[in-house]
Amino acid sequence: MRGVRFTVLALLAAMASPALADEGPRLEHQAWPWLGVFGQYDKAQLRRGFEVYHQICSNCHSLRLVSYRNLAYLGFTADEIKGFAAEKQVTDGPNDQGDMYQRPAKPSDRFVSPFPNDNAARVANNGALPPDLSLIVKARNGGPDYVYGILTGFKDAPPDFTLADGMNYNEAFPGHQIAMPPPIADGAVTYSDGTEASEQQIAKDIVSFLNWTAEPELDYRHSLGIKVLAFLVVLTAMLYALKRKIWADLH
Repeated sequence: MRGVRFTVLALLAAMASPALADEGPRLEHQAWPWLGVFGQYDKAQLRRGFEVYHQICSNCHSLRLVSYRNLAYLGFTADEIKGFAAEKQVTDGPNDQGDMYQRPAKPSDRFVSPFPNDNAARVANNGALPPDLSLIVKARNGGPDYVYGILTGFKDAPPDFTLADGMNYNEAFPGHQIAMPPPIADGAVTYSDGTEASEQQIAKDIVSFLNWTAEPELDYRHSLGIKVLAFLVVLTAMLYALKRKIWADLH
């Protein structure tokens, strides 16, 4: 009976092992500046990442959870933020006549989506719905490494790979077939700070920006954690000194 059990378990393990081994493409880990206890965002990189979103990603992807005024954290001036917002029109109202109307977006508005609704987005993208990018880094296994892998993972499909119509081959995407065409390439954007816009640089910058949109409080949280640790060290030293003084008097 034990032999039968062992054989069954061995067969189940053998059947499960390929599935466990094929958990998805391996992602190359990147050295993101915000990782670790002392990690902080590189604001220059965040500004470049916004430029990538503004020039490329905003044509298809929304940022529904982010307001234009949040860009002040990246160092943009009030006038610059007003300019970014005013490029878009939003529906407001009703007015005194009870009608809805269009007006330029304000800094207090959320980022205006490129499409009026999901159906319009699907029609414009061959049936695929471009996801909102506000929390995309937190919503995907692998986080920033996954998003970076997708952006830099577009390759020619192997000869033995059957690619469906309208799909693109991507090494980092599960199943390797993705509806999104390659969104970036060398020189795809012009950075205001003069940074060379290589494909890898663009990918790192936009991923950093999207990590900030998903976790804008990270710098404050890390700074607070350092202060708490410093306080605990000082408190421990004071308690230790107090303990020695008390016991010295008792002895």
